[in-house]
Amino acid sequence: MPERAKKIVIVGGVAAGATAAARVRRLDETAEIILLERGPYVSFANCGLPYHIAGTIEKRSKLLLQTPEGFFSRYRVQVLLNTEAVEIDREHKRLTVRDNKAPDPAQALSTIDYDGLILAQGGTPVIPPLPGVDQSHVFKLWTIPDMDAINKYIKEHNPKHAVVVGGGFIGLETAEAFVERGLSVTIVELTDHLMPPMDAVYGKRIQERFEAAGAKVLVQKGVQSIQQNTVTLNDGTQIPADLVLLSVGVRPNTELAKKAGLEIGSTGALVVDEYLKTQDPFIWAAGDMVEVVSRISGAKVRIPLAGPANRQGRIAATNVVAALAEAEGKTGPAPLTYRGAIGTSVVKIFDETAASTGFSLAAAKKAGFNARETTILKAHHATYYPGDQDLLLTLVYEAGSGKLLGAQAYGKEGVEKRIDAAAVAIYAQLTLEHLTEIDFAYAPPYSSANDPLNMAAFSAVNALSGYSPQVSADEVPLDGSVQFLDVRTYGEYSHGHLAEATHIPLDELRDRLEELSKNKPIRIISKGGFEGHLANRILKQQGFSDVAYISGGWATLRLRNGLNIEA
Repeated sequence: MPERAKKIVIVGGVAAGATAAARVRRLDETAEIILLERGPYVSFANCGLPYHIAGTIEKRSKLLLQTPEGFFSRYRVQVLLNTEAVEIDREHKRLTVRDNKAPDPAQALSTIDYDGLILAQGGTPVIPPLPGVDQSHVFKLWTIPDMDAINKYIKEHNPKHAVVVGGGFIGLETAEAFVERGLSVTIVELTDHLMPPMDAVYGKRIQERFEAAGAKVLVQKGVQSIQQNTVTLNDGTQIPADLVLLSVGVRPNTELAKKAGLEIGSTGALVVDEYLKTQDPFIWAAGDMVEVVSRISGAKVRIPLAGPANRQGRIAATNVVAALAEAEGKTGPAPLTYRGAIGTSVVKIFDETAASTGFSLAAAKKAGFNARETTILKAHHATYYPGDQDLLLTLVYEAGSGKLLGAQAYGKEGVEKRIDAAAVAIYAQLTLEHLTEIDFAYAPPYSSANDPLNMAAFSAVNALSGYSPQVSADEVPLDGSVQFLDVRTYGEYSHGHLAEATHIPLDELRDRLEELSKNKPIRIISKGGFEGHLANRILKQQGFSDVAYISGGWATLRLRNGLNIEA
């Protein structure tokens, strides 16, 4: 009599779940695989939804990566759409499911036995309990039906004014889509800058780009209520709004796991071990619903990103097959461990790009690190080759060891390249010294002989050693206790400068030292940092003791609040 095939059930059919299903089949041709998805689509590209709204991805079908028929044809995976898992009987290894499309609710419930269960239920957008959130012109964007509803509303109602509540990834991507569709757009963000996980300077650069595109950005503002044609803020301000998008965060879908008695961690997500197994020996989990270990701090964190979710799905699938084979005394695949996440992300801002990996300075300090950061503004490739673009790049590092903790970048070209390289460096636990030594690819159309990552590392090492002290723009006092020295060219200075700064172009500095006081600290303003370093070295060797240049130069200082700027 043939041996009964092992049954592996996967709850959730998008990133982690779809990946897990395909991986199980590649490892075990005999297993019975059932994939449950509570929505009407399986394995869709949810990261592409805003770009279809914008019209960049013209064909809706491009977002549908797989179908139930395709899954079965290629992988012999049974996909059950519109099917929601409502209860786990852990003792009998049985799942109760509900067919949300069943004509008779009394006939909607059924059970599915499993040998191994993978939970990959992802997350759900947070809907704040505001008056008016249930109106027909208020939307979220998480699924294909969400996208379809927004497109249908725009087509049928021709809205003029869109308000996007929340300045994170989905909010910004959708705000850009609305701008591309010709709507008047207002972004409302509760914190003091857009893209809160990044440093404020990057949020303000993003804000400038949205404002240049015609959008309005309101920071440190919350929404009090939503009316038919307006949004009322917490300060009483009313904004025209005949289309509202809520994008204020995502919570993990843990209701099923909680009901089954599985442990929920301090982050609010499901607890799993390094094999992505729950405390139940027959249940694994992956994706946005689980908490993972930060590879930087070792703390438990939530990192709801598509890349980690896909890799976790692959690992969970491998370990299910391995465990079931071992239980039968058979040879299966070697178990895999999930070693934690860094958190690497990138977002398109019209014709510019913002990206980050690891910790921001604030996050690093919150995690307990004695952290510092260095920011530079450099051309993304050799300046003598046509088409060079400014690249703003920040490295966050541990003050004692020089260990790299994070990186952020913004510009038109070469942004994601540097952040991907920094992500590898963080994963490998490299230091600033290592970054000064790495040979990055160089040819004039692509980089400089010393890549911006090299240059940022040089700057940080110089600061740590005391060879060339630097301060961040936020650390500079504005109370008159320091003298500002602006070493930019006359042309650069004319486009904006501090009223109280002494302007001495770098090439004239040695001949005009008498204009500066040796009895008052000097803080040097340059274009992007490098010329400040050169001025630093001149002054220190000329007997000026308390000297430091502003990291990132005017590119970061100009974005600080409270400055007396003249043009």
